Amino acid sequence: MSQQEIKATVEEILKSNYVGPMATVKNNKPHSRYMTFFSEGLKLYTLTSKETDKAEETEANPFTHILLGYEGEGFGDEYVEYEGKVSLNNSEELKKELWNDKMKLYFDGPEDPELVLLEINPTAIRVMNKQGEAPKELEF
Repeated sequence: MSQQEIKATVEEILKSNYVGPMATVKNNKPHSRYMTFFSEGLKLYTLTSKETDKAEETEANPFTHILLGYEGEGFGDEYVEYEGKVSLNNSEELKKELWNDKMKLYFDGPEDPELVLLEINPTAIRVMNKQGEAPKELEF
């Protein structure tokens, strides 16, 4: 599989799979939680509060590990292992673009001062478990 084919596969998985575990480091140990992600090419975004563990954890250690695409069918499910570096993004325009009304449970709206975007730029990406094939790594 060529790098272009791997990239196209990764982008398709990221576009069609929004929810997955995001791991950070808390007290020198792994800390995972499910998050909803939005993709723009290979870059991921997730909305959160400035006061959450993940916001604090990524300020102390900006590296994360995310899994997207596994659908629970077992052996053969294709998914992405995504390693990235997190930065805080306060773009009002992007917050409005990514906002949906389900977030009203946590925030007053996209202008809520507690709302922040975690912007995740990839450092390593692998396509995993395609019918027992070896992992395919996207080179950076």
